[in-house]
Amino acid sequence: MIQITSLSNPKIKALVKLEKASKRAETGMFIVEGKKEIMLCANAGFNISELYYCPDIVDDLSLLQHSTLSQVQLFEITPSIFKKVAYRESRDGYLAVVQTRYLNLKEIKLSNSPLIIVLEAVEKPGNLGAVLRSADAAGADAVIVCQKKTDIYNANTIRSSLGCIFTNQVVCCNNEECFEWLNQNNIYPYSAALTAHEFYHEQDFTQPTALIFGTEADGLSSFWLNNCKKQIKIPMRGKIDSLNVSNSCAIVLFEACRQRNFL
Repeated sequence: MIQITSLSNPKIKALVKLEKASKRAETGMFIVEGKKEIMLCANAGFNISELYYCPDIVDDLSLLQHSTLSQVQLFEITPSIFKKVAYRESRDGYLAVVQTRYLNLKEIKLSNSPLIIVLEAVEKPGNLGAVLRSADAAGADAVIVCQKKTDIYNANTIRSSLGCIFTNQVVCCNNEECFEWLNQNNIYPYSAALTAHEFYHEQDFTQPTALIFGTEADGLSSFWLNNCKKQIKIPMRGKIDSLNVSNSCAIVLFEACRQRNFL
């Protein structure tokens, strides 16, 4: 274990730089905060290179004895340093530096009747994180991010997903690659659209299914609207015509779970 007490230490400066997407892309590293999230990350087989902890904040040292972290370089830091490098408000004194890992479409492991979530051009890390949390809860096979506009390893994505970035199969690709992969695997796509004439709860989601969602501002692009045979929507009884994408996704996703008897 190495003790660090200075904010000007090169290791601390490097941690601060990882807040930027450009630096994460350059180094191939990102930050995970929190004991629960770090454990999910380790259990998912991610390569954790450094573990930082603040003994003045940590009230549970069990993470330090985690079997997969026994060979990880350990740093003890002060409260002022932890405050400098930590992103989230509810801090438990743990922070890890982890190597990025990206799956491709061919690496996705599918169940007998796949349930896939596709997000096109999602911009807000918080929305992506919330969808990942729902995907984990519903047991979806994978989340595919098309035309990516946010870094999947953004600190807010990890925080809002409660670590479910590590429990889901997450793939980034373009629209064409995703659509071709769905066809190759006989997965039927349903596009969520305000212009749809059919409601989500009237569909058969027991078959291999992909649920396609766009952004709140623009919805889905013409690519998905033109290529999907089915367009669906959620009945809206109030004054507004749409929901946050993470809410919409959760509603439709759990209807699919209900139809599948939550198996």
